[in-house]
Amino acid sequence: MRKTVTVIFCDLKDSTALGERLDSEALHEVKERYFNAMSAEIRRHGGKIEKFIGDAIMAVFGLPKAHEDDALRAIRAVVGMGKALEKVNQDLKARYGVSLANRTGVNTGEVVANDDPTADQKLATGDAVNVAARLEQAAPVNEIYIGESTYQLARDAVEVEAVEPLQLKGKAEKVAAYRLVSALGLDGYARRQDAPIIGRDEELAVIGEAYRQLCAQPAVQLFTIVGDAGQGKSHLVRAVAERVAIGARILRGRCLPYGDGITFWPLVGMVWGAAGIREDDPPELARSRILATVGDAEVADRLASAIGLSTAPFALQELHWAARKFLMGLAVAGPVVVLIDDIHWAEHALLEMIEHILDTATGASILLLATARNELFEEHPQWGDRPSSTRLDLPPLNDAAATQVVTNQLGNKVLQQDVLDHVIRAAEGNPLYIEQMLSMLIDSHALRLQGDIWVSTAAYGNVKVPPTIQALLEARLDNLPRADRAAVEPAAVIGLEFAQPALEALAPDGVRGTLAEHLGTLVRKHFIRPSGPAHAGTIYRFHNHLVRETVYNGLLKRARANLHIGFVHWADKVNADRDRALEFEEILGYHLEQAHRYLRELGPLDDAGLALGADAAQRLGNAAKRAHARGDMHAASSLYRRAIALRGADDPQRSDMLPD
Repeated sequence: MRKTVTVIFCDLKDSTALGERLDSEALHEVKERYFNAMSAEIRRHGGKIEKFIGDAIMAVFGLPKAHEDDALRAIRAVVGMGKALEKVNQDLKARYGVSLANRTGVNTGEVVANDDPTADQKLATGDAVNVAARLEQAAPVNEIYIGESTYQLARDAVEVEAVEPLQLKGKAEKVAAYRLVSALGLDGYARRQDAPIIGRDEELAVIGEAYRQLCAQPAVQLFTIVGDAGQGKSHLVRAVAERVAIGARILRGRCLPYGDGITFWPLVGMVWGAAGIREDDPPELARSRILATVGDAEVADRLASAIGLSTAPFALQELHWAARKFLMGLAVAGPVVVLIDDIHWAEHALLEMIEHILDTATGASILLLATARNELFEEHPQWGDRPSSTRLDLPPLNDAAATQVVTNQLGNKVLQQDVLDHVIRAAEGNPLYIEQMLSMLIDSHALRLQGDIWVSTAAYGNVKVPPTIQALLEARLDNLPRADRAAVEPAAVIGLEFAQPALEALAPDGVRGTLAEHLGTLVRKHFIRPSGPAHAGTIYRFHNHLVRETVYNGLLKRARANLHIGFVHWADKVNADRDRALEFEEILGYHLEQAHRYLRELGPLDDAGLALGADAAQRLGNAAKRAHARGDMHAASSLYRRAIALRGADDPQRSDMLPD
């Protein structure tokens, strides 16, 4: 499989000289302490030790399973490795009279890895690995160099200094690099907080009415706001706080995808906010602030335990009780609105705490707003199944609202119409996708500003997946069961829309008999959706271009080629039976063209590969003639050029086609 991963290379400095100073047994003990400390930090952040190469460690984030924040996890890991090295050196200096130094490179990019889930090693190979190794070699002692793609994925959570572009061994052009200074933020990409909310008036009205009712008659109400990543869930709850719950006490918390002490992490944010606790407050002062806020020593002791300010042990039920008393106490002075982001990452104990508050809090006006992705209901199908709880699904933005998001993103500048259509069509109503596609087009100089209009500088071709969105989608894909992924991969080769009979012809034998079941799962998990029945069977459509592109890009090139060829064989048979071969000649020529391209990229073409190119050229050439005949000169020119490119320089049919 092809995957985007983040690679760490970390190598000891001057270990040979160290060997001259220490007995071999002592040297072994020193290195063992070092490697154990470094490995522990990598694993703590979700990385995998790929291999040890002499005194170097190679680790990978994103194998065997991708996470949307793998780049940031890797950066946090190397920062942790630096702190761990300081502690190791204190002990080594005292015991052996030596200290260690290292240098580190971090890079993100595409690799090819073994997709066998039983394999001990995934054996990632690719240019991303080589660049990580070269960055490590270029880094000064005890410094960390990160690559451009890693920086782009973590830019809002890190502080860096740009260094002179590096001329790395084996690279034709210089490579951008950054020296890592610190990594303190929680989000690699921080959404704009100042943009106005668009297209959510109905949802704001529903929540606003519920808020007015609980203010008039004290009650606790939960809204779980559900949508895909980037759909605007957090933006909606911020708008509630700013436009609906005016005068209410606002508390904020969020769930984290991994880490130490994450069970009650949202409660940390709420308590710190209510008690005015600062990050540099000593524990004694923080506990006194909590007591002053809640006015009850028993509640304060349990809250302090839940949020890590005390080691006193309490049963979960007592912590839940303290959280309820905390919110009810605040609500004495007026309504309380609690915003909890990302409860699809919540530990079971936190979900139980929320349900406890819903079921037992009385005489208080408390509005709980929790954001979640659809995965929450995969793990907890009964979540919110009570009268005081409402699930609010966010639909995609319509085209008018999506266009307004573009306008806001560009500072009221105008976007060239065909580019606008391209972005709106690809994003399909997801505000984050719109923002990221525009940023990518501008950063890559595919757009430039002429007066008040952003115009295209070149043909932008197929939809490209911004790195941040690709990370989100790859993580979702890796959460699919293996059989479901095996069902959706051939669909991505067929296209944005695909017919079930075509997929049945291409699907592996192991999933063909249960394909309907797998398609149902993919629909439920928002990868595809039915697109209406057709004479050839049920038609499905990917939720958007970016999902389809991410699935497609995860396939090995040889697998893509074979699936493109397989689709043409199936289609030729179906079309022959219906006498519709000419109607689909251009589409099938495209599939053969893609197969020929991938086989050519993988090595010299054999006779079968050359025949494949000739077949593709014939079909595209025929389609070009029909386009010419109907007066569509733009299409005819493009089709002829593609057909000619598939013919060898000494092919007589190439010469015959050139005048056309």
